[in-house]
Amino acid sequence: MNDAALSLHARADAMEERKARELDYLVVKSHIHSLAEADFSAPPNAGAMLKANPNLRLLMGDDPRLPKMPDKPTLIDFFKLRFGPSAHLLQSARHAVKGGLSEKMVLACLLHDIAGVGFIRGDHGYWGAQLVEPYVDEEVTWAIRAHQVLRFYADPSVGYEYPQSYVTLFGADYEPDAYVAEDYKRMRNHKWYMSGRMITVHDIYSFDPNVHVELEEFTDIIGRNFKQPAEGLGFDNSPVAHMWRAMIRPAKYL
Repeated sequence: MNDAALSLHARADAMEERKARELDYLVVKSHIHSLAEADFSAPPNAGAMLKANPNLRLLMGDDPRLPKMPDKPTLIDFFKLRFGPSAHLLQSARHAVKGGLSEKMVLACLLHDIAGVGFIRGDHGYWGAQLVEPYVDEEVTWAIRAHQVLRFYADPSVGYEYPQSYVTLFGADYEPDAYVAEDYKRMRNHKWYMSGRMITVHDIYSFDPNVHVELEEFTDIIGRNFKQPAEGLGFDNSPVAHMWRAMIRPAKYL
């Protein structure tokens, strides 16, 4: 699907992903293959291929193109072995530390785009919140979901302006989709509104190619604020375990 066929909201997601990728290529020179770098589409006409070669087997296990995950994978393992460009997330989290945010909100900034870098781009705030919901404070989940909506609305009280890049890309008369506008009305009056807003504040300044941040800066914060399941992400029988398993084996046929 080309840009002309995408909604303007989806194009905003695409623009942010492109900026994150460009930043990651400039800042992080990694040789590790990630979900973002591979083509995991199903083999064309798999039935015909099997008929022509009865010994052929479709992939039902680990993908040899990706690094093998530990038996009990942690959030840090996903950052290192499955997530795509993460420099933007690391910069957002450091910016939040410098801004004096609480540890759980630093974690929210670190995780706010993980759906986009590891699972799915569209409605990434909603997906990302769902991914982490069993493992983080409820406020973190709410803020991650909210940031996707709040980025379209200025708040002069904290110095957040509507991104000029959105004006350039979508035009000065662009209005967010109806469901975004409705969610904004609810979120604006929510007790955790400012938590979601803080993600947008520390998000907008986090595309600096001259700033390099290591994930290890946040090891302790993750340890104290992310409830890592003993069985490993994807194997704890949580309501979202299947989503983490999909990132472990993204090319699994069934």
